Amino acid sequence: MTEQADKPFLYVVVCAAGIAAGVSELITSAQERGWEVGVIATPVAMGGFFDSGAVQAQTGRPVRSAWRSPADPRPFPPPDAVVVAPATFNTVNKWAAGIADTLALGTLNEAAGLGIPIAVLPCVADALAAHPAYQDSLRRLRGMGVRFGDAYDGAPRPDGGRADFAWERALDLLPPR
Repeated sequence: MTEQADKPFLYVVVCAAGIAAGVSELITSAQERGWEVGVIATPVAMGGFFDSGAVQAQTGRPVRSAWRSPADPRPFPPPDAVVVAPATFNTVNKWAAGIADTLALGTLNEAAGLGIPIAVLPCVADALAAHPAYQDSLRRLRGMGVRFGDAYDGAPRPDGGRADFAWERALDLLPPR
């Protein structure tokens, strides 16, 4: 076996939020902690929310967004854990409802059904986070064992800047290997 094959494999699911541009920080932290990483993005996130070419170069693997055909080889091994960062209102609600209309959602539903550890860093505006459907979705996913970090609303601070997104927190939420 190669050294790469000996490492645990982490799926990083990226959703369409402006903060997604920093996903390389999560990948770097995961690699420093001994994870091999594969990225799955929502179709909207692939529309310029992050640099998929840079992520592909960083992970050495294609960024996945679409279903593969049955004849195509699997580009990633099965995951040992999954991180969803940033997780949007739309993805959280669809996932909790069991909707699998994208590769990202299908992957999350399957991972939850297999009992694979999942950590989530939501990026949801306060007004959306207050919506009853979102609150129900959080309860349902937590009941399935999904671990959530604090929500990030991206609101500007009084000085005009924005708080840093706690990328590494997602890794801290995963159970020890």
